[in-house]
Amino acid sequence: MNHFYGFQKKHSYFEGWYLKHQSSHGTLALIPAYHINRCGKRSASLQVITEEKSYNIPFPVNQFYSARDMFYVNLGESVFSAQGIHLDIHTPKLTLTGDITYGPFAPPDYDIMGPFHYVPFMQCHHGILSLSHRIKGQVTLNGAVMDFGGGLGYIEKDRGSSFPSDYLWSQCSWADKTTKTPCSIMVALANIPMGPAHFTGCISSVYFHGKEYRLATYLGVRILKYTDREVVIRQGKYTLHVNLIKEQPHCLAAPSYGSMTRTIRESVGCQVRYRFYIKDKKVFDILCRHAGFERGDLAKE
Repeated sequence: MNHFYGFQKKHSYFEGWYLKHQSSHGTLALIPAYHINRCGKRSASLQVITEEKSYNIPFPVNQFYSARDMFYVNLGESVFSAQGIHLDIHTPKLTLTGDITYGPFAPPDYDIMGPFHYVPFMQCHHGILSLSHRIKGQVTLNGAVMDFGGGLGYIEKDRGSSFPSDYLWSQCSWADKTTKTPCSIMVALANIPMGPAHFTGCISSVYFHGKEYRLATYLGVRILKYTDREVVIRQGKYTLHVNLIKEQPHCLAAPSYGSMTRTIRESVGCQVRYRFYIKDKKVFDILCRHAGFERGDLAKE
């Protein structure tokens, strides 16, 4: 998923990266994206999400560049790469400047989509570049300094034509109290169209003490509970509980046939409780206060 796939696309396409940064001083998520609408018009954008507010900044396509075979995105005067980010954003509503550097990535053991990665007509392909990595540096957002020294980062991406009509996504990173090692969880459930039929698909990665535990539809996961605030999934000896405790959602733009015309809501610094069991033995029970939580339901938007 380090590759950029958009060079050969002609219409109804998007490709975006989700970079989350969190520390004791706050949370900052950035979404640089490239999109082509149904008529073939190309454009780019940057969305900025904090615990207090969100911003959507459009860019002409000639101010967007992505390397083909590595994670490197240039958007205006800002840079997003595997080494870190440089921000230089100046609009009437947002001034965002500064640098954050990244430590070594922790990529998943293999593509999070599993065999679905090779299905060409999937509405949306999801990928993870880093389950967790150390970060340091600071940015200044409208005069307020955000310090990310000793913080943690997470990076994923999506590409395709549209976001699923109905989905739930949550993610959080933390440092284990005993070992101090970076840990993280990502879980997503979505309505997946397959021709005239559709099904609820699930992908999840639990990264704990340097090991990834994968739960997914293609591995036989069972969805025991799925509401707009709670998810319980089980696969063999693994069980994961996700409970939304408190949220503060902000509006984001999402793709529909390549156009960023859909509105979804995401919290980047909400409270979510995650419980993970192996053979009914509790591995961890953690309340993350910098969790991300996002829902998409066309019937409610």
